[in-house]
Formats: sequence, structure tokens, C-alpha cells
Amino acid sequence: MVTILSIDGGGVRGIIPGTILAFLESKLQELDGGDARIADYFDLIAGTSTGGLVTAMLTAPNNNNRPLYEAKDIVPFYVEHVSKIFPKTTKTCILGTITSFFSAIAGPKYNGKYLRAKLPEILGETRLHQTLTNVLITAFNIKLCQPILFTTHQARNKVSEDPLLSDVCISTSAAPTYLPAHYFETKDSDGMSLSYDLIDGGVAANNPTHLAMTHISKEIKLKNPDFYPVKPMDCKKFLVISLGTGKPKLEYKFSAAEAAKWGLIEWLYKSGSNPLIDSFSHASSDIVDINTSILFQTLDSENNYLRIQDDKLTGDASSVDVTTEENLQNLVKIGNELLNKPVSRLNLLTGMQEELQGHGTNADELSLFAKLLCNERRQRQGKPLVA
Repeated sequence: MVTILSIDGGGVRGIIPGTILAFLESKLQELDGGDARIADYFDLIAGTSTGGLVTAMLTAPNNNNRPLYEAKDIVPFYVEHVSKIFPKTTKTCILGTITSFFSAIAGPKYNGKYLRAKLPEILGETRLHQTLTNVLITAFNIKLCQPILFTTHQARNKVSEDPLLSDVCISTSAAPTYLPAHYFETKDSDGMSLSYDLIDGGVAANNPTHLAMTHISKEIKLKNPDFYPVKPMDCKKFLVISLGTGKPKLEYKFSAAEAAKWGLIEWLYKSGSNPLIDSFSHASSDIVDINTSILFQTLDSENNYLRIQDDKLTGDASSVDVTTEENLQNLVKIGNELLNKPVSRLNLLTGMQEELQGHGTNADELSLFAKLLCNERRQRQGKPLVA
């Protein structure tokens, strides 16, 4: 089996998959002991934006060559730091709205200084090739107008594609209108510089699940010994967990009649939100989930794909940058409640997510996947399987 973990973008809503991952890792530890870590069980971990940060946290090595963070550390990390990455205004409601409006015109909503200082402090000189399992982190090159995939495989094969992990994380989280674009350089084996002009990977792939599958399929085609002789895109041999960061409840938002009158300003700032960025990110995540669901179901491998997503967020919980204590704790609550919700799956006829009969809750399904992951690892190590 090829094992994949994918984590969507979504700003502060990274707390939601953080909660899910803490549960999954606890189940792996019940089976394999307290030293078990997420990175030990996945052939590839993919992340975009906030999902890219989580990917780095789970796979960057510490001084003992073990993951820098446990999954249970993700939520406390977010609670401690996001209010400094996205500092809230202390102005009155009206003045705050005016300030946000003009900020949307004048430049990024946040200066990004805290993130650009904190990530190098945490990750130091760690480079992409040093991750403890293979990773795929997305970004978008605005100079070349094309997506960039930072992968461990490429970093190990090409010096110029082996940047500092901190630069990768700053780039993947540089959401347009929220945080500034990021520039850095690498050098090839001859000392020639390669420049990167990057913004948030969510512009191209807010949900990197399908990218992860195609990347591994490419490596299989290249006869990478990590995966060969599994066949490319063989869903019967792929075990995939895809974690969303939540999306707004299906309800009236904006009408075509309203949007038809919008200019640039309204698309960038309307009723406290960013309709343009929100539309791109949610559409990107949903279309990937739809295509991946169809792929697994049509190949009779639907039980090998688990997508966990809350699609009923309201108010501040649906934002990417509201960092009040109330909202952060609410996101933790939403993550915990999501564990206890029934497993859902895309209905190919209606195109809607529906509760899946006979599969219990997301927590039940994650417990089952934990056992599958544990046995896959034990089989590779030649150890007895878990009953």
C-alpha cells in the first residue's frame, strides 16, 4: 500500500485538522507505543498554506532525528501564535471596517513580519530534503505564473530545488491580500542562483490530495524503489486521508445580481470577507474532493479514501484570520465535534456529501485507518500484525 495524508489550506482553521491529527496519532500510539508519530506511517504528507505549515511541523526533524512536533502540539501552537500572525484591530467597529477596507487597497492586510521571524527561529537551517518522510507543499510562482510543488523527492535530486523549509512555509502561506509575497533564492551545484517569487499554494491547489496521488504515480513511473512495483493511480493500493479546514454552511451568500455590479474593490472586500479568494479556495478544495471521490468509487476502492470536512461553518469560524480567543476555542470545539460526526461520502448521483451507513463516526473510521497504517508499517518491518 501507498499511504498519503493531505491537509487543506485555511488560515486559522488549521486548528480543525490539527485536532483530527492529534486523535489519529493517539490511536497510532495506542497500537505502537508512545513514540509513534504521524510521519512514521505516511509515504507522503501533502499540505497547502496552513496545511503546509502543519506538514512541516509533523515532518521537520529535531536534534534526535524525530519529528519536531507531536500532533497534539499543533493546536496549542496555533492558539499561541496565530493572534500574532493575524493581529486583530483594537479600533471601533466602524473605524475597523474602514481600516480593513483601505488596507485591502493599499497592500496586504498583515505585514507578515511575525511569521517571517518565527519560522526560521523554529526550523533553523533545516532544508526540504531533511524531512522525515516525503512531503509535497504547494506554492504559486507569480513571476512565471505557474504552480510550484516543493517535494522531498526533488530536493534530494536537485540542489536548486532544496530550499530552507522555513522559506517553503512562508511561501505556501503567503495568501494574496492577507500576507505579502515571498522571494528567496537557491543555488545549483555550479553556484548559479535560482530565484523564487511566490504566493500561497491555495491559488492553484487548496486541497493537494490529487496532486499527492499524481506525484507518487510519477515516482512509480520513474521506478522509485519507495513505491515500485505499485501501479500508478492504483486506488486499490492507495490509502488516503484527506483533511479539510472547514467551509461555510450552504446558505445564501451573494447573488449574481449583487456580484454583477461589483468592481475590483468589492471582489477584494465585501461584508468583512474576500469573495474572490474565498471563491477560489473553496472551489479548488471541492473540485479535488469530487474528482478524488469519483476516482476511488468508480475503481471500487471507496474504503481506501477518507475525507473529513466540516461543511457547516458559520460566522467567525468560517474566516481565515479571526484570532479572538472565542473563535480559536470554537474551532477546537468544531474539530472535536467533527470526530463524533458520521462518516460522509460524495453521492455520485446528487453531487452532495451524505452520511455513510455502517461506517460509524469519523473517530471510528480514523481508528480503523490507524490499524491499517500500523499493519502496513509492521508488514514492511517484518513484525507481527495487529489483529
